[in-house]
Amino acid sequence: MSRHRMFARSNSVRLRLALTVTSVLLLASSAYGQTPETTALTEPSRSNDPDSDDAVMKTDNAAVREQLRKMEEQQKALLELVDRLQRQLDGTPAPAPLNVQSQTEPKKDGRYRDGMVIWETPEDDKVPFLLKLNLNTQFRYLNTLSSDDTFTDHLGNVHDVHTRNDLTVNRAMFILNGYVFDKRLQYSYTVWTAAGAASIVVAGNIGWRFSQALTITGGYNGAPGVRTLVNTFPFFTGVDRSMANNFFRNGFTQGVWASGEPLKGLNYSAFVGNGLNTLNISASKIDTHLLLSGSVWWEPLGAYGEPGKSRNMYDDYFASKKTRIRLGTAFTRSREDRFSNLDQSNPENTSLYNSDGVLTFSTGAFAPGVTLDEATDRLWAIDGGIKWNGLAINGEYYFRWLNDFAADGPLPLASTFDNGFELSAGQFVIPQKLMVYGRGSKVFGQFGNPWEYAGGVKWHFLPTERLWLSAELMRVRGAPYSGGFTPYTAGITGWVPVIQAVLAF
Repeated sequence: MSRHRMFARSNSVRLRLALTVTSVLLLASSAYGQTPETTALTEPSRSNDPDSDDAVMKTDNAAVREQLRKMEEQQKALLELVDRLQRQLDGTPAPAPLNVQSQTEPKKDGRYRDGMVIWETPEDDKVPFLLKLNLNTQFRYLNTLSSDDTFTDHLGNVHDVHTRNDLTVNRAMFILNGYVFDKRLQYSYTVWTAAGAASIVVAGNIGWRFSQALTITGGYNGAPGVRTLVNTFPFFTGVDRSMANNFFRNGFTQGVWASGEPLKGLNYSAFVGNGLNTLNISASKIDTHLLLSGSVWWEPLGAYGEPGKSRNMYDDYFASKKTRIRLGTAFTRSREDRFSNLDQSNPENTSLYNSDGVLTFSTGAFAPGVTLDEATDRLWAIDGGIKWNGLAINGEYYFRWLNDFAADGPLPLASTFDNGFELSAGQFVIPQKLMVYGRGSKVFGQFGNPWEYAGGVKWHFLPTERLWLSAELMRVRGAPYSGGFTPYTAGITGWVPVIQAVLAF
């Protein structure tokens, strides 16, 4: 017999001997445990003093109870020892004691609770405080080299197409948020960078949560005139917002808004802000007209997504076999002006474009040599979606009116009307891991009818909906919009491949 086998056999014998001795001690302890109970019931000797007898009885009972408590602790310890010895003989690992998790391990959610918890005070602290970190990072490869070099607007003017072939940290958002002094007093601080647009924005929000039905917040936000501006970023089906959505949607500005869920499944956001897009505009250059925007959506069959940051995501990552639907609508009204510097034909304070890809407020957009100075923008959007067992279909239709023109010369028209839609469908072919999708959008415009269609795959290579790789190939004809952090530049017509990684926790 080898030395290894002899050692194993000797070890087994010792374990069995220890188990036998421990069991005997446990039985003896249990048997002895009957004696105190008998003693407690035995009538003590009585004296002639009743008060003295009562005092003696109380003292004896207290001593017996303490002895029983100690014996119970000894028996519990012996039982745990017997269990560990038995598991060693059987070769199975011993479970951790019940109190180990609370002493040496974090809670089940640990420091990650829809963001990384940096600091949180105890529940009974006089000054409640929570500091949490969220991060959105989007790294992208974009190639638009197959596009035509130029495009022609509705007046016959020829414009260059800006093509791209680059790698960018397309968006990076560093968000600190939580509550302070009172759990109802909420705050957030955001550093937002877009390398593709060479821009950095530092934004802060302060809010008060009255109830689930009402929270009022002031600060920076997207005017909620379309679905993609209501807590959906970056959880879109495709690599970014669609061509039509980017053309119609509002931008980001400073304002105050109310939001909440007054009835189960019914949500809203009502916003008053400075304008369609005033991220990088100083207060002295913002006009005096306020934007009004609001969105309402209903989820009659239950929540459209799981709680948390990805609550409004387009995909059905969690693949519930319960059918869920979403129905929503939004409206925006804003009086926009060109900019105080009339010599600049590409103003920074608005994202309004005509459907032929020309900035609405640029000189010559409507007539040669004429500049539009002011216009009123009205946008109405209707959206819907359905999810079931890994399949998600989402769509939105847009109507936009521009009127009440004020220009520095005669214009050939008093208003414009554009409408269009986006539609996407995605199916997880491997649950919570690999999704294939198709999407498309189109604009029926006053001066053009651009369109796009695309197909792609999305790979969640870790078991979370907050991290994924995606690859998409889209065909675009006459994009009516330019945005440094979107795949679109005005006038592009061709095939556009995009590969990107997204981390959003």
